Parts: sequence; C-alpha cells; structure tokens
Amino acid sequence: MLTIWLNYLVNIMKKTKDTTTETSILNAAKTIFQQKGMDGARMQEIADEAGINKALLHYYYRSKQLLFEAVFKSAFSLLAPQMNKILNDDSSIFDKIKNFSNNYISFIIKHPYLPNFIIQELNKNPEFAIHILAENKFPNIEKFKNQISEEVLKGTIKPIKADQLFINILSLNIFPFIAAPLFKGFLNLNNDEYNLMLEHRKTEVAEFIINAIKV
Repeated sequence: MLTIWLNYLVNIMKKTKDTTTETSILNAAKTIFQQKGMDGARMQEIADEAGINKALLHYYYRSKQLLFEAVFKSAFSLLAPQMNKILNDDSSIFDKIKNFSNNYISFIIKHPYLPNFIIQELNKNPEFAIHILAENKFPNIEKFKNQISEEVLKGTIKPIKADQLFINILSLNIFPFIAAPLFKGFLNLNNDEYNLMLEHRKTEVAEFIINAIKV
C-alpha cells in the first residue's frame, strides 16, 4: 500500500514538474521571439532563457516551428475567448466596437510580438491558419454580422457590410503594432510616448469607427 502511495506522489510531482518546465519554455520562447523575431531566434537562446539544456528543449519541442506554434496557440487561446465573448454578448453595436478595441489593444500591448508573427506565419505557411480554423479557435462573428444587418435596417447606422466593418475594426487596431518602427519615425516618438499613444487608441479607434457609421 505504501509503495502504491509513493508511486502516486512521484507521478503527481513529475506531472507538476513537466507542466512547470513547459510553461518556462513557452515564456522563454515568447521573450526571445519578441526580441529577435521568428527567424532570428535560436533554440539554444530559448533553452538558456528557460534555464534548461537544449536537449530537454528538443524533448518538448522538436523544432523552432513547433515551439512558435505552441507560443502562438497559447497566446491566441487567451485572446480568442475574450473576442468571442464581446462579439456574441447582448451589448449594442457601439459598445461592442468600444469593448473590442479596448480589449484587443490591451492584449496586444502585453503580446506585441504576435501581429508580426502572425503575418510572417501566414505568408510562409497558409496551412497554419487553416489548422487553427479547423480547431474552432477563431471567434465566431455571425451574431455580430446579424446585428449589423438589423441596425442598418432600423436606420441606427449607415449601410455597411458587416464583413467590411469587422475588417476596418481589426485593421485600425492591429496596424499600429505591425508598423510600429515606421510610425515611431514618422511621429518622432520614443517607446514610452508610442505606448502612451497606443493606450489612447483604445478609445480613439472606437470613436472614429462609431462616428463613421452612426447616422
């Protein structure tokens, strides 16, 4: 009986250790990817950042590509439910636009590496997006689209296709992160000033879009 109990405790400790190690790897990968980008990152650097040897890193993730996908899925799994909740709650269209911009920008400020990684990955590996879509990870926008159609019919907002509106919302929120170095140069802003500008965009984007579609 004692042997069974000891084996049980060992298994629990092993699972906890494994989970802790994997979390450390993902956090380290996120840090290195953010500093050096996907192409510039090296597995040895990620292993060093995680405080493990390279062999152990390869035990968990056989390649940098698999590790990137794990980091992406980990972050996206946090963002998607938030977006899905906003798009499918019972709030007004205007509140949805405000909440979407606020939540999206807040999230990307914490994960600034994601937009460029997504663009790079989609260009190099379009099947990756199909894979994510097949896992039902993308937020569902059907309720949002129906709500837009209803508001157009009621005359609350100007005639606009829901698909176009959603692309406008997403584009205005995401582009300042993708083109951050360019905008910093154009606007002559340092990192702190640019981050403050991004904070202001949480409301600026929403107000711009609402004013554009409101009757």
